[in-house]
Amino acid sequence: MTYREKREIGLTYIYGIGRSAASKIIAATGVNPDTRVKDLTEDEIGKLREAIDAGYTVEGDLRRQVALDIKRLMEIGCYRGIRHRKRASRSRTENEDKRENEKGPGKDNREQEEVIKEESAKWLKQLQKDHAYKA
Repeated sequence: MTYREKREIGLTYIYGIGRSAASKIIAATGVNPDTRVKDLTEDEIGKLREAIDAGYTVEGDLRRQVALDIKRLMEIGCYRGIRHRKRASRSRTENEDKRENEKGPGKDNREQEEVIKEESAKWLKQLQKDHAYKA
């Protein structure tokens, strides 16, 4: 939270507190909303902290609760949970290296290329023989 904002805006830097919640907290504590965060006294900070602890789930607890809710939705298999599942990896760009190593030109595949060339030459000769015999 930076110190230049007004108190209402400064409270929104806390995860789980928005503008309306910040307005309610300031109204409940009786703190002047027009002064800046840097001008807060220790007594006012204590009041704000008590009001937040009493009525709101914030920061780490809220993040943990949201994560558990998402996990529960994923486990029961509802639509909202399915939307959070990890997507499958891309097969085109992420596996290019693997596919190149399997069938592409490289040090390891030179022998395989030579075998393919020899087989295709044999097949071409056989095809030419069959064609010449029919003519």
